[in-house]
Amino acid sequence: MAALPVEDSVSSLVQKWLEWDQDPTTRSEIEQLRDTGQTDELEKRLRKLRDAGLRGRMAAGFSCMNSLTVIQASQGLAKYLRDYHGDLISRGVIIGHDARHNSAKFAALAANAFIAQEIPVLFYSGPAVTPSVPFGVTDLHTLAGVMVTASHNPAQDNGYKVYFKNGCQINSPMDREISESIEQNLKPWPNAWKESPSSDYLRAQAYEEILPRYTTRVWHYSKSTVQEWKRPRPFVYTPLHGVGGLVFPALCRSLGINDFTSVPKQVTPDPDFPTLPFPNPEEAGALDLAVETADREGKTLIIANDPDADRFAAAEKVDGSWFFFTGNHIGVLLASHLFDTLENIDSDTRVAVLNSAVSTTMLSKMAAARGIYFEESLTGFKWMGNTSRKLEESGYYVTFAFEEALGYMFPEVCYDKDGITAAMVFLSAEARWSSQGLTPYTKLQQLFQEFGHHETLNNYFRSPNPETSMDLFRSIRAGPSRDEMRLGPFKILRWRDMTEDYDSGTDNKKPTLPADKSSQMLTLWLDPDVRFTIRASGTEAKVKFYIESCSASREQAIAAVCDTFKAVLKEWIQPFGRSMTYSKQLPTSSGHILRLADAIAHTGSPSQNAKPALVQLSSPAVVVKTAKIQPAPPPTTTATSALRIISILQQHRRRRRRRRHAKTPGHPIN
Repeated sequence: MAALPVEDSVSSLVQKWLEWDQDPTTRSEIEQLRDTGQTDELEKRLRKLRDAGLRGRMAAGFSCMNSLTVIQASQGLAKYLRDYHGDLISRGVIIGHDARHNSAKFAALAANAFIAQEIPVLFYSGPAVTPSVPFGVTDLHTLAGVMVTASHNPAQDNGYKVYFKNGCQINSPMDREISESIEQNLKPWPNAWKESPSSDYLRAQAYEEILPRYTTRVWHYSKSTVQEWKRPRPFVYTPLHGVGGLVFPALCRSLGINDFTSVPKQVTPDPDFPTLPFPNPEEAGALDLAVETADREGKTLIIANDPDADRFAAAEKVDGSWFFFTGNHIGVLLASHLFDTLENIDSDTRVAVLNSAVSTTMLSKMAAARGIYFEESLTGFKWMGNTSRKLEESGYYVTFAFEEALGYMFPEVCYDKDGITAAMVFLSAEARWSSQGLTPYTKLQQLFQEFGHHETLNNYFRSPNPETSMDLFRSIRAGPSRDEMRLGPFKILRWRDMTEDYDSGTDNKKPTLPADKSSQMLTLWLDPDVRFTIRASGTEAKVKFYIESCSASREQAIAAVCDTFKAVLKEWIQPFGRSMTYSKQLPTSSGHILRLADAIAHTGSPSQNAKPALVQLSSPAVVVKTAKIQPAPPPTTTATSALRIISILQQHRRRRRRRRHAKTPGHPIN
């Protein structure tokens, strides 16, 4: 975010706000803060400007999502398009919105800015799924697209997402140029506050044209991924109170898929998300109602979209318990399925796949085994979409990209994450695997047997504010870890800092990925085979972490990710001494639970603690019933697995003692 001049006093900022804002709700908020003398809150809300392409809480102030900041972002974007791409403005822009509070109003206010610049607007008059906007940009060759959505954020949030003519989210340097244009166009233009725009430049029924084209493309693409299309097994579907329920069920029926049940309380868009406070399918408990519905209906598969339908989640009932696939699981399953379809592609075609730097390394191994080019990108589909476009310009056919946060991109449909297409391709794959005597779960186990068991522990620390998050990263960089190349008992093999443009693993000490000084992201490779990344979220007050270990043994991989987290907690988080909060029980990707009480109590290295930090050991990779934390099962159900792990740890300690006597650096627990 840009900041307003420091010489502007808070009172002058309040005056500017009240001069420009015509929304009675947000005007009243600022007036109340002024009248009650809440100077610090006014400073926080009014000093920084909101850029295009961000999302956050709906409230009064230049740093929040509200009518005025939407107008300002839209005016800056419209003027940028006029100034930099004036020869293309006749192609117009698409403006869509989801079903959140104020989304329709924000979209209408955005349209006014483009109309003022005589830029045609293809306007979605009703709630839309997010992937339909980037699809529409490329399908109708528009100059840009805007989607008003906060995706899976809580009900009080909203957002503003911008696409350029290539169908990808805007990226550097364009985002900086647009931000500069916003700063130069802060005062609302005439007619900026019209909530029902009308003009010869407005095409108000564009969604009715684009949606059938989008669903037809998804329909044909999902069928093209199999030689013989078959119906999947019966399933339960939930859009989590979002717009997916307006599209996905009808799409299924058009394919002859009728044996599914939509979760009744969640199938209709509801901006309050009454059955779940965090409508994110990654959150514990998000699929509880889907599980209840599936158990009641006797169905063993769950398909889910997040509220704007750009993400996709799935769960399968295995031996009486529900297994919740992670984004990495679904990513490698979809990749495996799509790789099988490449047998029909010309042998001269150079195929490429991508995933983000915080997603599983398993995709790179799968690609190498097939002779497919793999490229890693920075986190977010603004990077993966634009990277895919560059690869295509170099002659590659990009078939797929994903990131661990349940996002999957199919360039033949659009260049952003697409939960509708992902769900349809997954169902096509499920039917194909079923004909081979497999399920998604057993197919995943096959892939683990071939490429090693990849265990992940991904979660987040909640920060009180972005400034505290930045302080944490400063503390880490100032600490001893980088100089000593150790993280507690772990030897650091490689240290990559994308913010500082440093990578100890390259000849020139520079990352191969583009540095991004506006974000915070560190990645460490540890001995043994562990990769750990910590980064500040760009949309929420969170510091996210991603730990992955690969081993021939599931138990070894689980122990490695748990011990890595304990080291991070002890070496980085606890010494920081600030209000970083976190879940006290963390599930790994196999469903095992790391209890933080145990992790905090352990002050020695992993080799000094014979008791592993694994509390719940269910059947292989199965989470019991729901994503909520379940009580630990009786000891008899875990004894065999626990003894195997303890045996591994004992063997490791013996090896460690031998290495110490040989004056060889020790290694952490496998």
